[in-house]
Amino acid sequence: MILRVVGLLCAVAVSACVVGPDFKQPDAPKTGQYTAAKLSLEQADSSSDQKVVAGSEVPLDWWKMFGSQSLNRLIERGLANSLTVTAARARLREVQENLNSQVGAVLYPNVDAKGSVSRQKISGTAFGGNSRIYTLHNASVSASYGIDLFGASRRYLETLESQVDYEQYQLQAARMTLAANIVTAVVKEASLRAQIRATEQIIADNGAQLGMIEQQYALGAVAQSAVLSQRTALAQARTSLPDLQKQLQQNRHLLNVLVGDFPSSELAEFTLDSLHLPHELPLSLPSMLARQRPDILASEALLHQASANVGLATANMYPSITLSGSYGSESRTIAGMFKPGSTVWDVGAGLVQPLFHAGELRAKKRGAEAAYEQAQANYREVVLNSFRDVADTLMALEMDGQSLKLQQDAEDAAHASLELVQEQYKAGAASYLELLNASQQYQQTSISRTQAQAARFADSAALIHALGGGWWNNDVHASTEKTAASGESVPVAQHQNRGVNP
Repeated sequence: MILRVVGLLCAVAVSACVVGPDFKQPDAPKTGQYTAAKLSLEQADSSSDQKVVAGSEVPLDWWKMFGSQSLNRLIERGLANSLTVTAARARLREVQENLNSQVGAVLYPNVDAKGSVSRQKISGTAFGGNSRIYTLHNASVSASYGIDLFGASRRYLETLESQVDYEQYQLQAARMTLAANIVTAVVKEASLRAQIRATEQIIADNGAQLGMIEQQYALGAVAQSAVLSQRTALAQARTSLPDLQKQLQQNRHLLNVLVGDFPSSELAEFTLDSLHLPHELPLSLPSMLARQRPDILASEALLHQASANVGLATANMYPSITLSGSYGSESRTIAGMFKPGSTVWDVGAGLVQPLFHAGELRAKKRGAEAAYEQAQANYREVVLNSFRDVADTLMALEMDGQSLKLQQDAEDAAHASLELVQEQYKAGAASYLELLNASQQYQQTSISRTQAQAARFADSAALIHALGGGWWNNDVHASTEKTAASGESVPVAQHQNRGVNP
């Protein structure tokens, strides 16, 4: 009988209404471009060695565009061992298990088996008899079920599902940011190594020049001020080297930590010659950005959670019904537990209708609505900032190309000047001092060109990061995440779809 009643009430609950707003996915931003500036990178007939291709897909393993096997291995190692990613993955499992624990608790009846034995003494004074001592055995099955007439339980589960979606996108953001940080650190190392080599050459040239001037001073050909001036120049050149070496070592320490290792661990060395600038960079359509960036999707999950909280606060203002019942046997002896006449049962139903809470429930609903408005504003702000990130990075790439071209021209001119002075020096038409000056000038322009080249590499990675990192193209090896519920692999897209289409 209890099972029939529970089945009936389950059917009623399934057909019950769900109060409060139903979440709807925000519309795609109504804009067709990231920036109003005209960029040569976006022109199909651009003669630049790098351009963006509008509407193309961001690959999952986008870092392979830089053409370095050492970089690929380093990022794979980081994704496998990073403590930040590990913590994000564990947090996802935690909220998934929280959801799993609540699904059974709020949607299905709670059934418990009970058994007890007690030794009791009762006084017979009230009945005009003697006191009696007896043993009572009891075995029963009890069930309770809260009927979700107005969807409070379902709204509660909706908030937990939104939390799972949020942590899923946080995990993807951690992976995306880790890969971008490793690429940026590798580019910085390559740039620092080139700057150190050029600085060492400048120091060597200054030292040679100082030696020559000191010889001239000993012969009385130059004043002492020339010697002091050159010693100052040499000292100034030397001051920049320790800082570059410090930055290089600190950067390698950072790389080790990013891949989940100690700073003392050995790493492959990177140079700019070992990296290749991507000729074509993907540029997602503006209408797709909100479906790709993990931070936007995480903000949308919080918006979904706030919407569900409004429904939960609304449902709490309506009546709630709870059914309970038990069936079992009670006897003074174990042998008589299941004999005729030992059966005991009870069925009960409870109804709670809020009548007066001094405005508490309505205030909570208004608070939930205000929280939803806040989540809406936060979501729009995240979207706007995401578009600004892409626009800023596109502009940076545009200026990087121009800056690199100018720096390359300056280096070429300095190199041509150096070659000319070298020929003149061999022919006796130029002094050794002029040769050293030309060499220093060339090394200075080489440092500036190196910095411009590194900025272009770093901003290429920054564009991919601003577009979302390609995590949604997880159709092969990165298409699964472990769920704590079953231990089976579940496509990430399933988490996304649950959050997008509640």
